[in-house]
Amino acid sequence: MPTTETVAACKDTTLPRHVAIIMDGNGRWAELRGKFRVSGHKAGVKSVRAAVRFAHQLNLDALTLFAFSSENWRRPKEEVSALMSLFMTVLGSEVKKLHRNNIRLKVVGNWDGFSDSLQRKIADAQALTANNTGLTLNIAANYGGRWDITQACRQAAEQVAGGKIAAADINEDYLNNLMCMSDLAAVDLLIRTGGEQRISNFLLWQLAYAELHFTPVLWPDFDEAAFSDAIAAFVSRERRFGCTGEQIRALLKA
Repeated sequence: MPTTETVAACKDTTLPRHVAIIMDGNGRWAELRGKFRVSGHKAGVKSVRAAVRFAHQLNLDALTLFAFSSENWRRPKEEVSALMSLFMTVLGSEVKKLHRNNIRLKVVGNWDGFSDSLQRKIADAQALTANNTGLTLNIAANYGGRWDITQACRQAAEQVAGGKIAAADINEDYLNNLMCMSDLAAVDLLIRTGGEQRISNFLLWQLAYAELHFTPVLWPDFDEAAFSDAIAAFVSRERRFGCTGEQIRALLKA
């Protein structure tokens, strides 16, 4: 039988605390309808609103949305320009609604690739919502998991070189504190829409123990029902975190 100590070490994660979503399928959604790809991105905004509303209703701690990867700069210039313009527009129209609902907005990624005006818009939005205590909404923009790990390692190397720490002081906890979203719980559930089954350089560190849910639903069609299905699939799984199934079941009974 598992001991009290080992049972306590295995945590009850009935509902996820932190959900991340790769919002895939906007372009294909538009092409299936004979429209320009940017039409799919615009249609996807309503799914963003629905996902944020549902996460807020579930009292999740955090929702992280993959809006623009560091690899997306390779797309046609017209599409990238339209995405940046859409980002600016959505920030301007949605941030006050987020603030009224006590939602904290954070944009994670390398801001250097953005225009000065977009960087100011992001900074203003974050400042407005910084003290909110409800859901944390992370928008991953110009983000890549390898970049995230690299920038954390660079910071650690600079601190060693500056004599602030010794190399022996660097461990998982130390590096974790240098990663994006280090103030939040690790991701419990990753959802990818659009049918692809890969994580595409997204949150490589933070997804270490996440459950993965892949759905064929294209992002503009991802509604509350599809989100509910993903949460239900998560709840049905047995998350062990290195513990045995017996320990998990004993904890749930307790």
